Amino acid sequence: MQTVIKYLVLLILSLNVQCVLAQDTISKTKHQAEINTLKNAITKVKYEEKEALKAEVEAIDLRLKNGEITKEEAQGLRMEMAKKRALNIENRIAIIKNKNNLLKRNGSNYVIDKPDKVSFRIGGSEGGDSNFIFLGNHKNDTVVHRKYDRRTVSDFVLAFGLNNALIEGQTIDDTPYKIGGSRFFEMGWAWKYRVFKNTNFMRLKYGVSLQINGLKPNDNQFFVQNGNQTFLETFPETLKKSKLSVSNLVFPVHFEFGPSKRIDRDKYFRYSTKKQFKIGIGGYGGFNIGTRQKLKYTQDGDRKKDKLKQSYNTSNLVYGLSTYLAFGDTALYVKYDLSPIFKDQAIQQNNISVGVRFDMD
Repeated sequence: MQTVIKYLVLLILSLNVQCVLAQDTISKTKHQAEINTLKNAITKVKYEEKEALKAEVEAIDLRLKNGEITKEEAQGLRMEMAKKRALNIENRIAIIKNKNNLLKRNGSNYVIDKPDKVSFRIGGSEGGDSNFIFLGNHKNDTVVHRKYDRRTVSDFVLAFGLNNALIEGQTIDDTPYKIGGSRFFEMGWAWKYRVFKNTNFMRLKYGVSLQINGLKPNDNQFFVQNGNQTFLETFPETLKKSKLSVSNLVFPVHFEFGPSKRIDRDKYFRYSTKKQFKIGIGGYGGFNIGTRQKLKYTQDGDRKKDKLKQSYNTSNLVYGLSTYLAFGDTALYVKYDLSPIFKDQAIQQNNISVGVRFDMD
Protein backbone atom coordinates (compact mmCIF):
# COMPACT_ATOMS: atom_id res chain seq x y z
CA MET A 1 0.00 0.00 0.00
CA GLN A 2 2.86 2.35 0.89
CA THR A 3 4.44 1.55 -2.46
CA VAL A 4 1.24 2.53 -4.30
CA ILE A 5 1.00 5.82 -2.35
CA LYS A 6 4.65 6.58 -3.15
CA TYR A 7 4.06 6.08 -6.87
CA LEU A 8 0.94 8.25 -6.75
CA VAL A 9 2.87 11.08 -5.05
CA LEU A 10 5.61 10.84 -7.67
CA LEU A 11 3.02 10.95 -10.49
CA ILE A 12 1.30 14.02 -9.01
CA LEU A 13 4.64 15.81 -8.57
CA SER A 14 5.59 15.00 -12.17
CA LEU A 15 2.29 16.39 -13.49
CA ASN A 16 2.70 19.58 -11.42
CA VAL A 17 6.20 20.13 -12.82
CA GLN A 18 4.88 19.70 -16.40
CA CYS A 19 2.07 22.18 -15.75
CA VAL A 20 4.51 24.75 -14.35
CA LEU A 21 6.79 24.31 -17.36
CA ALA A 22 3.82 24.63 -19.77
CA GLN A 23 2.55 27.79 -18.05
CA ASP A 24 6.03 29.26 -18.19
CA THR A 25 6.21 28.50 -21.95
CA ILE A 26 2.76 30.07 -22.57
CA SER A 27 3.75 33.13 -20.54
CA LYS A 28 6.95 33.57 -22.53
CA THR A 29 5.07 33.14 -25.84
CA LYS A 30 2.43 35.67 -24.81
CA HIS A 31 5.10 38.12 -23.69
CA GLN A 32 6.95 37.74 -27.00
CA ALA A 33 3.71 38.32 -28.93
CA GLU A 34 3.11 41.53 -26.96
CA ILE A 35 6.64 42.70 -27.76
CA ASN A 36 6.16 41.94 -31.46
CA THR A 37 2.81 43.79 -31.53
CA LEU A 38 4.41 46.83 -29.90
CA LYS A 39 7.33 46.75 -32.37
CA ASN A 40 4.95 46.49 -35.35
CA ALA A 41 2.85 49.40 -34.11
CA ILE A 42 5.95 51.59 -33.66
CA THR A 43 7.25 50.59 -37.13
CA LYS A 44 3.88 51.50 -38.65
CA VAL A 45 3.89 54.93 -36.96
CA LYS A 46 7.39 55.70 -38.27
CA TYR A 47 6.46 54.59 -41.79
CA GLU A 48 3.25 56.67 -41.90
CA GLU A 49 4.94 59.83 -40.66
CA LYS A 50 7.90 59.43 -43.02
CA GLU A 51 5.55 58.95 -46.01
CA ALA A 52 3.59 62.04 -44.98
CA LEU A 53 6.85 64.02 -44.70
CA LYS A 54 7.89 62.79 -48.15
CA ALA A 55 4.62 64.07 -49.68
CA GLU A 56 4.98 67.44 -47.93
CA VAL A 57 8.57 67.88 -49.13
CA GLU A 58 7.50 67.03 -52.71
CA ALA A 59 4.81 69.72 -52.52
CA ILE A 60 7.37 72.26 -51.23
CA ASP A 61 9.83 71.35 -54.01
CA LEU A 62 7.09 71.81 -56.62
CA ARG A 63 6.27 75.26 -55.23
CA LEU A 64 9.97 76.13 -55.42
CA LYS A 65 10.17 74.88 -59.00
CA ASN A 66 7.14 76.98 -59.98
CA GLY A 67 8.76 80.08 -58.49
CA GLU A 68 6.13 80.50 -55.77
CA ILE A 69 8.70 80.51 -52.94
CA THR A 70 12.43 81.18 -52.59
CA LYS A 71 15.14 78.63 -51.74
CA GLU A 72 15.39 80.03 -48.20
CA GLU A 73 11.61 79.75 -47.71
CA ALA A 74 11.65 76.20 -49.09
CA GLN A 75 14.44 75.17 -46.70
CA GLY A 76 12.60 76.71 -43.78
CA LEU A 77 9.39 74.86 -44.68
CA ARG A 78 11.28 71.56 -45.02
CA MET A 79 12.79 72.01 -41.54
CA GLU A 80 9.39 72.91 -40.11
CA MET A 81 7.73 69.82 -41.63
CA ALA A 82 10.59 67.54 -40.48
CA LYS A 83 10.33 68.89 -36.92
CA LYS A 84 6.55 68.41 -36.90
CA ARG A 85 6.80 64.81 -38.13
CA ALA A 86 9.55 63.97 -35.61
CA LEU A 87 7.33 65.25 -32.78
CA ASN A 88 4.40 63.27 -34.19
CA ILE A 89 6.49 60.08 -34.09
CA GLU A 90 7.59 60.79 -30.51
CA ASN A 91 4.04 61.51 -29.30
CA ARG A 92 2.39 58.60 -31.12
CA ILE A 93 4.97 56.10 -29.84
CA ALA A 94 4.42 57.41 -26.30
CA ILE A 95 0.66 56.87 -26.71
CA ILE A 96 1.21 53.30 -27.94
CA LYS A 97 3.55 52.49 -25.02
CA ASN A 98 1.15 53.98 -22.48
CA LYS A 99 -1.73 51.95 -23.89
CA ASN A 100 0.45 48.84 -23.78
CA ASN A 101 1.29 49.49 -20.10
CA LEU A 102 -2.41 49.95 -19.31
CA LEU A 103 -3.24 46.58 -20.86
CA LYS A 104 -0.39 44.84 -19.01
CA ARG A 105 -1.48 46.33 -15.70
CA ASN A 106 -5.24 45.81 -16.12
CA GLY A 107 -5.54 42.81 -18.41
CA SER A 108 -6.42 42.36 -22.07
CA ASN A 109 -10.15 42.97 -21.44
CA TYR A 110 -9.54 46.51 -20.22
CA VAL A 111 -11.39 49.01 -22.46
CA ILE A 112 -9.23 52.06 -23.18
CA ASP A 113 -11.56 53.90 -25.59
CA LYS A 114 -15.07 53.29 -26.82
CA PRO A 115 -14.96 52.17 -30.43
CA ASP A 116 -16.28 54.53 -33.08
CA LYS A 117 -18.34 53.58 -36.09
CA VAL A 118 -16.42 52.99 -39.29
CA SER A 119 -17.26 55.58 -41.91
CA PHE A 120 -16.47 56.42 -45.51
CA ARG A 121 -16.73 59.79 -47.15
CA ILE A 122 -15.46 61.60 -50.22
CA GLY A 123 -14.28 65.17 -49.77
CA GLY A 124 -16.13 68.24 -50.95
CA SER A 125 -16.02 70.43 -53.99
CA GLU A 126 -13.43 71.29 -56.61
CA GLY A 127 -11.68 73.81 -54.39
CA GLY A 128 -12.78 72.45 -51.03
CA ASP A 129 -10.68 72.26 -47.89
CA SER A 130 -11.68 68.78 -46.77
CA ASN A 131 -9.71 65.59 -47.35
CA PHE A 132 -10.38 63.99 -50.70
CA ILE A 133 -10.93 60.47 -49.32
CA PHE A 134 -11.55 59.35 -45.73
CA LEU A 135 -11.85 55.72 -44.67
CA GLY A 136 -11.83 54.50 -41.07
CA ASN A 137 -12.99 55.83 -37.69
CA HIS A 138 -12.09 58.71 -35.42
CA LYS A 139 -9.52 56.68 -33.50
CA ASN A 140 -7.82 54.93 -36.40
CA ASP A 141 -7.97 56.87 -39.67
CA THR A 142 -6.54 56.18 -43.08
CA VAL A 143 -6.46 59.39 -45.09
CA VAL A 144 -5.38 59.86 -48.67
CA HIS A 145 -4.31 63.49 -48.94
CA ARG A 146 -4.85 65.77 -51.92
CA LYS A 147 -2.05 66.19 -54.44
CA TYR A 148 -0.44 69.62 -54.39
CA ASP A 149 -1.32 70.31 -58.05
CA ARG A 150 -4.00 68.20 -59.72
CA ARG A 151 -4.32 69.15 -63.40
CA THR A 152 -6.97 66.55 -64.23
CA VAL A 153 -10.39 66.42 -62.55
CA SER A 154 -13.50 64.44 -63.46
CA ASP A 155 -17.23 64.97 -63.24
CA PHE A 156 -20.60 63.41 -63.97
CA VAL A 157 -22.41 64.76 -67.05
CA LEU A 158 -26.20 64.86 -67.44
CA ALA A 159 -28.10 66.52 -70.31
CA PHE A 160 -31.64 66.49 -71.69
CA GLY A 161 -33.91 68.60 -73.86
CA LEU A 162 -35.66 68.85 -77.24
CA ASN A 163 -34.67 66.71 -80.20
CA ASN A 164 -35.52 66.88 -83.90
CA ALA A 165 -34.09 66.54 -87.39
CA LEU A 166 -32.85 68.89 -90.08
CA ILE A 167 -34.03 67.48 -93.39
CA GLU A 168 -32.41 68.23 -96.73
CA GLY A 169 -34.46 70.78 -98.68
CA GLN A 170 -36.78 71.58 -95.73
CA THR A 171 -36.89 74.04 -92.87
CA ILE A 172 -37.35 73.10 -89.22
CA ASP A 173 -41.00 74.25 -89.53
CA ASP A 174 -41.63 71.48 -92.08
CA THR A 175 -40.31 68.70 -89.87
CA PRO A 176 -42.57 65.60 -89.66
CA TYR A 177 -41.61 65.19 -86.01
CA LYS A 178 -43.25 66.76 -82.98
CA ILE A 179 -41.30 69.81 -81.82
CA GLY A 180 -42.10 69.47 -78.14
CA GLY A 181 -42.61 65.71 -78.02
CA SER A 182 -39.27 64.61 -79.49
CA ARG A 183 -36.55 64.67 -76.84
CA PHE A 184 -32.99 63.57 -76.11
CA PHE A 185 -31.16 62.33 -73.03
CA GLU A 186 -27.43 62.08 -72.33
CA MET A 187 -25.51 60.69 -69.38
CA GLY A 188 -21.80 60.13 -69.02
CA TRP A 189 -18.47 60.83 -67.35
CA ALA A 190 -15.93 63.46 -68.38
CA TRP A 191 -12.33 64.28 -67.49
CA LYS A 192 -11.09 67.88 -67.59
CA TYR A 193 -7.38 68.54 -68.14
CA ARG A 194 -5.73 71.92 -67.61
CA VAL A 195 -3.82 72.57 -70.86
CA PHE A 196 -1.33 75.15 -69.58
CA LYS A 197 0.75 74.77 -66.45
CA ASN A 198 0.25 78.17 -64.84
CA THR A 199 -3.19 79.17 -66.08
CA ASN A 200 -6.57 77.49 -66.19
CA PHE A 201 -8.08 79.61 -68.98
CA MET A 202 -8.23 76.66 -71.42
CA ARG A 203 -9.15 73.09 -70.52
CA LEU A 204 -9.41 69.92 -72.58
CA LYS A 205 -12.57 68.02 -71.68
CA TYR A 206 -13.03 64.43 -72.86
CA GLY A 207 -15.09 61.46 -71.79
CA VAL A 208 -17.71 58.86 -72.63
CA SER A 209 -21.50 59.30 -72.84
CA LEU A 210 -24.69 57.44 -73.60
CA GLN A 211 -26.90 59.51 -75.92
CA ILE A 212 -30.54 58.59 -76.59
CA ASN A 213 -32.22 60.59 -79.36
CA GLY A 214 -36.00 60.31 -79.65
CA LEU A 215 -38.22 61.20 -82.60
CA LYS A 216 -42.04 61.29 -82.39
CA PRO A 217 -43.77 61.49 -85.80
CA ASN A 218 -46.78 63.74 -86.43
CA ASP A 219 -50.12 62.82 -88.01
CA ASN A 220 -50.53 59.26 -86.69
CA GLN A 221 -47.42 58.05 -88.55
CA PHE A 222 -44.81 55.43 -87.70
CA PHE A 223 -41.48 54.28 -89.16
CA VAL A 224 -41.34 51.47 -91.71
CA GLN A 225 -38.18 49.77 -92.96
CA ASN A 226 -38.28 48.37 -96.49
CA GLY A 227 -34.90 47.00 -97.49
CA ASN A 228 -32.35 49.80 -97.27
CA GLN A 229 -35.01 52.52 -97.15
CA THR A 230 -36.80 53.87 -94.07
CA PHE A 231 -39.86 56.09 -94.36
CA LEU A 232 -43.02 57.18 -92.52
CA GLU A 233 -46.45 55.63 -93.10
CA THR A 234 -49.90 56.25 -91.62
CA PHE A 235 -50.75 53.67 -88.97
CA PRO A 236 -54.05 51.74 -89.49
CA GLU A 237 -55.18 52.39 -85.91
CA THR A 238 -55.23 55.58 -83.83
CA LEU A 239 -51.84 55.90 -82.18
CA LYS A 240 -51.56 57.13 -78.62
CA LYS A 241 -47.79 57.05 -78.88
CA SER A 242 -45.28 56.61 -81.69
CA LYS A 243 -41.58 57.05 -80.89
CA LEU A 244 -38.27 56.00 -82.41
CA SER A 245 -35.31 55.85 -79.97
CA VAL A 246 -31.73 55.74 -81.23
CA SER A 247 -29.10 54.92 -78.59
CA ASN A 248 -25.47 55.84 -79.23
CA LEU A 249 -22.29 55.36 -77.22
CA VAL A 250 -20.09 58.36 -77.99
CA PHE A 251 -16.78 59.87 -76.90
CA PRO A 252 -17.08 63.68 -76.65
CA VAL A 253 -14.07 66.01 -76.78
CA HIS A 254 -14.37 69.75 -76.05
CA PHE A 255 -12.03 72.67 -75.56
CA GLU A 256 -13.41 74.63 -72.62
CA PHE A 257 -12.58 78.33 -72.14
CA GLY A 258 -13.37 80.69 -69.30
CA PRO A 259 -12.06 82.34 -66.14
CA SER A 260 -11.43 80.48 -62.93
CA LYS A 261 -10.45 81.24 -59.36
CA ARG A 262 -7.24 79.93 -57.84
CA ILE A 263 -7.65 78.59 -54.30
CA ASP A 264 -4.43 78.19 -52.28
CA ARG A 265 -4.21 75.98 -49.23
CA ASP A 266 -1.30 75.03 -46.96
CA LYS A 267 -0.54 71.78 -48.79
CA TYR A 268 -2.21 72.16 -52.19
CA PHE A 269 -3.91 74.55 -54.58
CA ARG A 270 -6.82 74.21 -56.99
CA TYR A 271 -8.48 76.16 -59.78
CA SER A 272 -12.24 76.46 -59.36
CA THR A 273 -14.80 77.36 -62.05
CA LYS A 274 -17.69 77.59 -59.61
CA LYS A 275 -19.95 80.56 -60.41
CA GLN A 276 -17.89 81.34 -63.52
CA PHE A 277 -18.90 81.62 -67.18
CA LYS A 278 -17.40 79.06 -69.55
CA ILE A 279 -17.85 77.93 -73.13
CA GLY A 280 -17.12 74.53 -74.62
CA ILE A 281 -16.54 73.87 -78.32
CA GLY A 282 -15.95 70.43 -79.77
CA GLY A 283 -17.58 67.29 -81.03
CA TYR A 284 -18.10 63.59 -80.54
CA GLY A 285 -17.78 60.27 -82.30
CA GLY A 286 -19.04 56.80 -81.53
CA PHE A 287 -21.36 54.05 -82.63
CA ASN A 288 -24.98 53.00 -82.51
CA ILE A 289 -25.80 50.45 -79.80
CA GLY A 290 -29.51 50.03 -80.41
CA THR A 291 -32.61 51.31 -82.20
CA ARG A 292 -36.21 50.57 -81.34
CA GLN A 293 -39.69 51.88 -82.05
CA LYS A 294 -42.48 52.00 -79.47
CA LEU A 295 -46.15 52.08 -80.52
CA LYS A 296 -49.20 52.40 -78.26
CA TYR A 297 -52.73 52.05 -79.64
CA THR A 298 -56.13 50.43 -79.11
CA GLN A 299 -57.35 47.60 -81.34
CA ASP A 300 -60.79 45.97 -80.98
CA GLY A 301 -61.10 47.51 -77.51
CA ASP A 302 -57.78 46.08 -76.33
CA ARG A 303 -54.79 48.23 -75.44
CA LYS A 304 -51.71 47.30 -77.44
CA LYS A 305 -48.08 48.14 -76.85
CA ASP A 306 -45.53 47.16 -79.50
CA LYS A 307 -41.76 47.42 -79.01
CA LEU A 308 -40.10 46.86 -82.36
CA LYS A 309 -36.33 46.43 -82.20
CA GLN A 310 -34.51 46.54 -85.54
CA SER A 311 -31.92 48.69 -87.31
CA TYR A 312 -34.31 50.94 -89.30
CA ASN A 313 -31.19 51.66 -91.39
CA THR A 314 -29.80 54.01 -88.73
CA SER A 315 -26.11 54.88 -89.10
CA ASN A 316 -23.75 52.47 -87.35
CA LEU A 317 -21.06 55.14 -86.88
CA VAL A 318 -22.15 58.50 -85.49
CA TYR A 319 -20.23 61.77 -85.25
CA GLY A 320 -21.09 65.40 -84.85
CA LEU A 321 -20.43 68.84 -83.39
CA SER A 322 -21.46 70.14 -79.98
CA THR A 323 -21.11 73.27 -77.88
CA TYR A 324 -22.25 74.56 -74.51
CA LEU A 325 -22.42 77.93 -72.75
CA ALA A 326 -22.36 77.55 -68.98
CA PHE A 327 -22.47 79.43 -65.73
CA GLY A 328 -21.11 77.22 -62.98
CA ASP A 329 -22.41 73.68 -63.40
CA THR A 330 -25.42 74.51 -65.63
CA ALA A 331 -25.19 75.06 -69.40
CA LEU A 332 -27.20 75.64 -72.53
CA TYR A 333 -26.25 72.68 -74.76
CA VAL A 334 -26.50 72.17 -78.53
CA LYS A 335 -25.38 69.11 -80.50
CA TYR A 336 -25.71 68.29 -84.21
CA ASP A 337 -25.03 64.96 -85.92
CA LEU A 338 -22.94 65.29 -89.08
CA SER A 339 -23.72 61.63 -89.72
CA PRO A 340 -27.26 61.04 -91.12
CA ILE A 341 -29.94 59.47 -88.94
CA PHE A 342 -30.77 56.94 -91.70
CA LYS A 343 -28.00 55.84 -94.06
CA ASP A 344 -28.34 55.49 -97.85
CA GLN A 345 -31.55 57.52 -98.05
CA ALA A 346 -32.76 59.59 -100.99
CA ILE A 347 -33.28 62.56 -98.64
CA GLN A 348 -30.75 63.01 -95.82
CA GLN A 349 -31.85 63.72 -92.25
CA ASN A 350 -29.51 64.89 -89.47
CA ASN A 351 -30.30 64.86 -85.79
CA ILE A 352 -30.19 68.12 -83.84
CA SER A 353 -30.67 68.62 -80.08
CA VAL A 354 -31.06 71.68 -77.84
CA GLY A 355 -31.28 71.44 -74.06
CA VAL A 356 -29.61 71.90 -70.70
CA ARG A 357 -26.45 70.21 -69.49
CA PHE A 358 -25.15 69.70 -65.96
CA ASP A 359 -21.46 69.03 -65.30
CA MET A 360 -21.41 68.07 -61.62
CA ASP A 361 -17.76 68.33 -60.54
